[in-house]
Amino acid sequence: MSMVVDLVRRFRQLRALVIGDAMLDTYFEGTAARLCNEGPVPVVSKTAERRIPGGAANTAANLRALGAQVDFLSIVGQDTAGTLLRAILREQGIDDRWMVEDAASATLHKLRILADGQYVVRLDEGVSYSSAEGQRQLLAHLEETFARCDLVVISDYCYGTLSDELIERLRTLRAARPCPLLVDSKNLHRFRNLGATVVTPNYEEARLLVEAGGIVHVSHAANALANGEIEQLGRRLLALLDAEHAAITMSGDGVFLVDRQGTARHIATHPVAQANDVGAGDSFAAAMALALGAGGAIEDAARIANDAASIAVSKRWTAAVSYQELLQRVSLREHTARSMYTAPEALEALLVQLEAERLCGQRIVFTNGVFDILHAGHIQFLQQAKALGDVLVVAINSDASARRIKGKNRPINSERDRVALVAALDPVDYVVLFDQDTPVEMIRLLRPDIHVKGGDYADEALPEAEVVREVGGRIVILPLAGSISTSSVIDRIIDLASGATNSMEVER
Repeated sequence: MSMVVDLVRRFRQLRALVIGDAMLDTYFEGTAARLCNEGPVPVVSKTAERRIPGGAANTAANLRALGAQVDFLSIVGQDTAGTLLRAILREQGIDDRWMVEDAASATLHKLRILADGQYVVRLDEGVSYSSAEGQRQLLAHLEETFARCDLVVISDYCYGTLSDELIERLRTLRAARPCPLLVDSKNLHRFRNLGATVVTPNYEEARLLVEAGGIVHVSHAANALANGEIEQLGRRLLALLDAEHAAITMSGDGVFLVDRQGTARHIATHPVAQANDVGAGDSFAAAMALALGAGGAIEDAARIANDAASIAVSKRWTAAVSYQELLQRVSLREHTARSMYTAPEALEALLVQLEAERLCGQRIVFTNGVFDILHAGHIQFLQQAKALGDVLVVAINSDASARRIKGKNRPINSERDRVALVAALDPVDYVVLFDQDTPVEMIRLLRPDIHVKGGDYADEALPEAEVVREVGGRIVILPLAGSISTSSVIDRIIDLASGATNSMEVER
């Protein structure tokens, strides 16, 4: 299993504290077929209405969707928007008790109206003010929630949630109990003494802050990447701030990392056609903070954050990225970038890891298969297999061995994709590729305690039965879940394709 994939798996062991400006994002969608006779504007007939957490609430929603437990400190008004936002957050599994209802405040609300997928107008409401009593409650909540958090994310849109007193109190708490801190703020200068692990301004925010400090003038971002000015920008930014790293985000150009030791790295990302960047920065910040909280290096955290942002921009509206979406993306990227699952040194590393698991008293469960076109039966089988022990290792037939076993038209999916997808499944701890027709050699090497096969092998003499006994293991035959199989899925696809072709012939 890739170390980066393992980082994502550890997200669900973490508790995140989010502090920032909560917003409610509302989307009214409709169609526009005519102009209003009262003025030259389109008449939009509403077809859908969506209410989604926005601002810091979207950061909290992303952290929760990625598997973490979340405490969210913010201020909302005693109004309809605040009530709706709290209810939505509760539905998503976020405890809203740390959100202060302040009579002096009005919940920040962004209403977007779209006609046939195009923006018509955005209406903003809410005031950036909190009372002394509201701030007192926030400080009390900070004391309680910080004591149990694994990481902190500041999501500051400069609407007044984060007072100078709260920032100073957070600095004092972290001095006594250090933990990863990510700061995403429209005004980073206010957090210059906080000792952040990483700050995440976009290019323009970083440029404006540095220019305001009277230090350097930087040209357009496209030129900066070519001539190294963005690296200089990062260094000057860290000269203004007490932060370990600066992660300067550049939309489709990825992120540029600079640290206090003088190291600079550009982490590229894959561009997304028709990207929707509303809330993508929140997805980036949430994934980066969790990766750091899980013990990841800054470069790995940036790559994972890029993956989350690239998923977010492919979605409509303000989006939250789920744990499973990110796990699959990271797994596919890792296995695409390297062939570690086939390399001899990777197998050696797996043997070392399994030996360490045994020393900790863990039972090793092993199974194998082609795993071509994953379906519900595969998932249930792997869940049942994992329940038999502590560590599940899945050996996957290479393309060559799959063709020998299944026929010249199989597999449908390549070995690279099959390995990546199985590795991203929740019950699976390790994945290894093998080129033989049977898993005999792999079992001899890995020495599992339990070898699991599906119920369709119940009446067959397994070729690996002898080697399982040889290594001191036992065989467990699990009943098949329903009648679904990869072959039946393929047959169904062929039938549907044939039916569509016949219909086209009739129409002609």
